[in-house]
Amino acid sequence: MRTGNENAAGAPLQRLPSLDLLKAFEAAARLLSFTKAGEELHLTQSAVSRQMKELEDQLGVALFQRRHRALSLTDAGQAFYPSVTQVLATMRAATDRLRALSGRRMLSVTTTQSLASLWLIPRLGSFTRTHPDVDVRISADTRVLDLERDGLDIAIRHGPPALAGTGAIRLFGERVFPVCSPKLLKEPKRPLREPADLRYHVLLQYDDPDGRHPWVHWRTWLEVERLTELKPAGSLLFSGYDQIIPAAIAGHGVALGRTPLVQGAIESGELVEPFERRADPARAYFAVVSRHAAGRREVDEFLAWLKEAAAQEQLTLQDSARRAPRARR
Repeated sequence: MRTGNENAAGAPLQRLPSLDLLKAFEAAARLLSFTKAGEELHLTQSAVSRQMKELEDQLGVALFQRRHRALSLTDAGQAFYPSVTQVLATMRAATDRLRALSGRRMLSVTTTQSLASLWLIPRLGSFTRTHPDVDVRISADTRVLDLERDGLDIAIRHGPPALAGTGAIRLFGERVFPVCSPKLLKEPKRPLREPADLRYHVLLQYDDPDGRHPWVHWRTWLEVERLTELKPAGSLLFSGYDQIIPAAIAGHGVALGRTPLVQGAIESGELVEPFERRADPARAYFAVVSRHAAGRREVDEFLAWLKEAAAQEQLTLQDSARRAPRARR
C-alpha cells in the first residue's frame, strides 16, 4: 500500500521547497541582504533569516555565507539562483495563461501610496465599470519596483523628466502649495493671510530624516518664500503623505498640498489655499509600461483611460487656478 509520499513506482518522493521559501531566496540572493529582502517581501529580517535556514536544512547544503554585516552566496547558492529565478518566472507566466483561459484579464499597476490612495483609487471605479472583465491589482509602495522582475504591467512614477526613462507617458505635473481646513481661516487671533502668518499655526510635516523628498518639505517651501527663520506654533510629523492630508482636513494644521493629490479635497471645500500658488517644481507623474505587457489589450485600454483621466485633471486644475484669485479676494 502506498502512503501518499511515494511515486507510482513506490519510491519515496523528495520534498520540494515551498514557493514562499523560493521567493525569499530569490530576493535575498539578488539583494545580498536579508533586511532588504524582508522590506521587499514585507517580512522582518529575522523571518527571512529563518526561512533561509529552513531552505538550507531541506536541501542539506549552505546557500549563504553569513559574515558580520555582509552576506554572499556559496557556490551552491550561485548554482541554485538561476534555476529559482526561472521557476518563479515560469510560474508567473503559467498563472497569467490560466487567468486568461478563465475569461478574466489581469492587470497589475504599481505606484506610490499617496497617489494610489488620494488620486488613483477614487477614480478607478470609472475604469472597472466600463471594463468589468479586467481585474486590476494595485501595488502601492514607497519603493520603485522593477516591472520585469516583479511581474508588473504598469508603473505610475513621480519624478523629474530626466529619470522617467524612454517611452514614459507624461500624465500631469505637480504643484506644491499650502492647504488647510477652511475653519483655520476663521480664527482672528491666528490669521492666515500671508506666508509669514504660518508662525501662528501647526505645520504638518512629512517625516523624511534622510532628506530623500525635499520638494515636499516645509523647509524647502519656506526657503523659496525667504522665511527660513520662521518658527511655527508647532509641528506634527507623519510617515506617509497620505496621512498628512486627512490631518489637514481635520483641522490639525497647515499642510503642503500637491496637485493633483489634493485637488478633490479643494473642489469639495474640505481644503482651501490660503495663499497664491507659486511656480511648479520640475517634477511630474509618468506612466511606464513593462516590456512583457506592451501591446496587451487591457494594458492599452488602461493607458487610454489613464491619459483621459489625466487630461480631465489638467482641465480641472486650470479652471481652479483661474477661480482661485477671485476666491481669495
